Amino acid sequence: MSEQASQPVNVGTRRVVTGVVTSDKMNKTRRVEIGRMVRHPRYGKILHRRTICIIHDENNTCHRGDTVDIVESRPLSKRKRWELVRIVKKADGTQA
Repeated sequence: MSEQASQPVNVGTRRVVTGVVTSDKMNKTRRVEIGRMVRHPRYGKILHRRTICIIHDENNTCHRGDTVDIVESRPLSKRKRWELVRIVKKADGTQA
């Protein structure tokens, strides 16, 4: 029975998406861009679009350039609706 109690319980289904951290200047808050490519409906050209999410990072673990997984959460502030799940890939450190 102790094995069942130690596993995390999933409350509902929440979206998990992957993006790149573009700003880490705020305390416990990060700006993440989620990029996608869409085809123009008339001309067929591939366009690059992005969605910007403000996420909560409790321990300030991710930094600019890191690829991260984020999950939907309850509203934490006016614009903050996402939480950090894990860091998929750290930045190489060559960014200025």
